[in-house]
Amino acid sequence: MLSTPLNAVVFDLDGVLVDSIDVMREAFVNAYAEVVGDGPAPFEAYLPHLGRHMPEILKIMNLPPEMYPAFVRQSAELVHRVPMSPGADLLLEELRAAGLAIAVATGKARDRAELVLRSVGLLDRIDAVCGSDEVRDGKPAPEIVLLALRRVGAEPDGAVMVGDSVLDLRAGQAAGTRVAAALWGQGSTEELLACSPDLVSSSCTQLREQLAALIGVRG
Repeated sequence: MLSTPLNAVVFDLDGVLVDSIDVMREAFVNAYAEVVGDGPAPFEAYLPHLGRHMPEILKIMNLPPEMYPAFVRQSAELVHRVPMSPGADLLLEELRAAGLAIAVATGKARDRAELVLRSVGLLDRIDAVCGSDEVRDGKPAPEIVLLALRRVGAEPDGAVMVGDSVLDLRAGQAAGTRVAAALWGQGSTEELLACSPDLVSSSCTQLREQLAALIGVRG
């Protein structure tokens, strides 16, 4: 149980509200070929770092920083191919109808996140979008989750952070929120469960039902 009534939900973006993995892979491979050249792009090694700002990931992976603007350009060109996660629209609709604040806290830069959300038709259902370019320390640090909560006027003990990576869950826990593991995303189920999440959901629909139970709303 939450120590105070549920009044806010903070979502990660990629793998949670949108299914961006295929477009992300293509943009990464194209950016690697453009900047680095021939050879296999290390996309699988990139995936565990999702949640951090991409320039930080490139530094960790010893990849040239010039890949970032190339990746951003490629992603923008392909954004129309990013689909909404099934049931995400109904999930956000119900939360808003129940009077909850909705925020996004993502490893993407804020303008890129808003571009994706606008493309899938979800931007107007979200009260605040926070990108990793707006904080000093990205996930798993709590800073971006706390920023999102400040922007919607909510306290951590009445909020839930929803994510599909260990970095998301650790960020929420460090911020003092409850956390929900989104098993429909890219994260390892075993690793997510090892974080002892408060909620475990296999779909947006199941998460909607779980959150509805917490706020006394039936979907």
